[in-house]
Amino acid sequence: MAARRTALSALAALALLAAGCVNPNTGTSAGTAAPSASSSGSASAAASSGGQKRIGFFGFARANSFSSATFAGVEEYAAAHGATAEFLDPNFDAQTQVQQLQDAVTSKRFDVFVVQANDGAAVVPAVRAAVSAGIAVVVQFTPVGTRYDTADPQVEGTITLVDVPTRNGETLGRLGVEACRSRKLNPCQVAFLEGMKALPLDNARTEAALAVLKGAPGVEVKAQVEGGYTQESGRKAMQDVLQKEPGIDVVIGASQAVAGAEAVAKGKDVLFVANGGSRQTVKAVQEGRWYAAYYLPVKTLGAKAAELGLGKAQGLQVPAATVMTDVQPGLSMGTKEALAKVTGEYDE
Repeated sequence: MAARRTALSALAALALLAAGCVNPNTGTSAGTAAPSASSSGSASAAASSGGQKRIGFFGFARANSFSSATFAGVEEYAAAHGATAEFLDPNFDAQTQVQQLQDAVTSKRFDVFVVQANDGAAVVPAVRAAVSAGIAVVVQFTPVGTRYDTADPQVEGTITLVDVPTRNGETLGRLGVEACRSRKLNPCQVAFLEGMKALPLDNARTEAALAVLKGAPGVEVKAQVEGGYTQESGRKAMQDVLQKEPGIDVVIGASQAVAGAEAVAKGKDVLFVANGGSRQTVKAVQEGRWYAAYYLPVKTLGAKAAELGLGKAQGLQVPAATVMTDVQPGLSMGTKEALAKVTGEYDE
């Protein structure tokens, strides 16, 4: 559990919907339009007829900056649309979160659940019970289920707004290859600082990233170590890497780990690729200290989750599956050029 808590502490405006994803259980297209300005009147009417809608946000932990930024988006959207939102804080404890979900189903306190699962497999029975009770459930960021290669709902009746772990890994791999090519390095020595080896989600991300890196001509993965999700774990990982492979050209890892690695690598001409989109990470890319970052607009995605959940609760047609990177296209490959006008939506 301590490893899970450390890993999850790493871990984010209406916009375009995902296209082409279909819920195999219902056949609903992910390209279905979200409520538009013209339909907001009917949405408000539905809310009025059914009373004030209530959103329960089951985040990783209130102390986590990523979860707090997500909830800020949920709460802001809810307030603007005549609804309320409450953060139910499990403090990174998967079993506490399961109990909170079960209690909320029994008490019927909420019309909408937005779920950031600490353990995607553990919450499945509680999420299924919520759907059966008529609660609109939005699976947010982490998949609920055991597959990490799809955005499709793994519990029938849920709505997903997720960052597909394997796609995340593939993007990190592509950014690493781009970093190598930006300096025409051949061979280009890469170190991959994976999150936590004990987590299946992290393993899926790592395998996807390594497949891209190892398939690129001239790229050599010289080190694969656990970098974790703190600056301290990143420092230790980088020390281990440089002791064995002092000629490393590119380092890829969680933004917190990369910050720690950067401190160790001072004086070395290393290109860093970070997995994370905090204001500090965006600034590091814009300043040229880091080559790129995998970016998500965290607060905006919180608002999107609230939009989807309230729409479902009000009887509107909403997409069954939305990929987070499709909400603001073109930013996940967060190079200096791509993030030129971005500030980030949370602080680490």
